[in-house]
Amino acid sequence: MRSTEPDPYQRGCPSRRLLDRIGDRWTVLVILTLREGPRRFSEIRRRIDGVSQKMLTQTLRALERDGLVTRTVHPEVPPRVVYELTALGRSLIGPLDGLLGWATANLPEVEDAQEGYDRELLRTPR
Repeated sequence: MRSTEPDPYQRGCPSRRLLDRIGDRWTVLVILTLREGPRRFSEIRRRIDGVSQKMLTQTLRALERDGLVTRTVHPEVPPRVVYELTALGRSLIGPLDGLLGWATANLPEVEDAQEGYDRELLRTPR
């Protein structure tokens, strides 16, 4: 039975798992890669530096299960598999673009804060 009022502050609420999914770095990067249009697995992997084959496979499967991505197998030899955002997946582009924009615009300030914190920590251990 589905709850009428999701509450991500409650441990067992499915909305918390959904927030975990869409807040995951690989999910963010996959969604933003697929906003450019359908891509093959190898194209996605080349675009996202550092993602392992295993992690990309797990991420794409989870996104497919959540209804954010579709996987289409074209009957060719060898088979060609293409991943694409669903309408639901495309609805995440705006919020994730905003998050990406915020991160890149504020990175210098965050790095300055981290350096200041680290310097202070060295002077006064906790």
